[in-house]
Amino acid sequence: MPLRAKVASSVSRTAAALSRAAGRGDGSVIGGWIGLKIDPELLAHLAAGRAIALISGTNGKTTTTRLATAAVGVLGKVATNSFGANMPTGHTSALAKAGSTPYAVLEVDEHYLAQVLDATDAHVVALLNLSRDQLDRAREVAMMAQLWRAALIRHPELRVIANADDPMVVWAATPPANHDQRITPPQVVWFSAGQRWHDDSWVCPECGSTIARQDNQWWCTGCPLRRPQPQWSVEDDGVTDPTGAWHKVQLQLPGTVNLGNAATALAVAAEFGVRPVDAVLKLGSVTSVAGRYAQVEREGRLIRLLLAKNPASWLEAFDMADEAPTLLSINARDPDGLDTSWLFDVDFAPLRGRQVLITGDRAFDLAVRLDVNGVPFQHVRTFTEAIQATPPGRLEVIANYTAFQDIRAELDRVL
Repeated sequence: MPLRAKVASSVSRTAAALSRAAGRGDGSVIGGWIGLKIDPELLAHLAAGRAIALISGTNGKTTTTRLATAAVGVLGKVATNSFGANMPTGHTSALAKAGSTPYAVLEVDEHYLAQVLDATDAHVVALLNLSRDQLDRAREVAMMAQLWRAALIRHPELRVIANADDPMVVWAATPPANHDQRITPPQVVWFSAGQRWHDDSWVCPECGSTIARQDNQWWCTGCPLRRPQPQWSVEDDGVTDPTGAWHKVQLQLPGTVNLGNAATALAVAAEFGVRPVDAVLKLGSVTSVAGRYAQVEREGRLIRLLLAKNPASWLEAFDMADEAPTLLSINARDPDGLDTSWLFDVDFAPLRGRQVLITGDRAFDLAVRLDVNGVPFQHVRTFTEAIQATPPGRLEVIANYTAFQDIRAELDRVL
């Protein structure tokens, strides 16, 4: 690297280490921020010479990145932003901290995908899904798909792993009909992981007609856009690869959604030459992802932590959670989005019949939503109070981002 980049990288590592030593976080943001201030091209310099995979989407990025890192790790050391700092500052910090590695798997915020593609010259990108998020901090879904599509067109050499079950992702990964024929479109490998949340993909992004669905198929009623045939798919408790071979996947992570994340990880690893039969063995080593899915014993309760930040991810969290006492926690700070009206897009009916407790800065917003949904609840002010209000045994905790971090801090344990 140029001298300026070497200095910037060294300062980035030092700043991150000081942040960790001072207990101000893991340093994955401040280190990259300072490094990029010294050398605005630092991310590109650090990425040079590495085979890089990017993982992006509204939900599942952190888990899929962790699984893909484990799978690619069959080949050697892999740099990754394991704490979920998924903007260029986090990528810069992660690569600087890792030193020289032949591979990198990076989680990328969907809004920054185009910028990170330009900076890293990535080998492969995995597109997981697109669904509504808090609109005070996120773009509308169709706008996000358009930005992805424009970014992919600029990188025809890129290998794309895309979700065949999400019409918005399929449209984003498919070049427009009037696209310059002199430019080869990106090569797309399709995976099927299912799509439980349909409320953002009933209208075709190409022509505005209705999207029709039957079983696992979907198609536009007004233009040729339809579900492509996937090369990778989830079947029963395993994954079928492009050769037709089926691989049993034994995960320590809950929920069918994580089988889909595992299929994506196997497809990403295959782009680096990792055989599925070798990669699948590594997936079972992932037990917790930045505290998500972690299980902690406290005062006779087995507590499991689940993160849910938007309607689609709450739907998946309900699928993962056991029918046991459940604590819901909602904040509305900057990382969460300040607008909690999205709660009315979530159907809380699956919680009926179990003990439900609520807490967090915006617990009363959640209380109104649960009351409308006919779900009885009890308000608690602290996590300790929640433990005291539930019997010994399983306690499920579902929280949005900062509420999740608050509960981790209250547990007084790094997960």
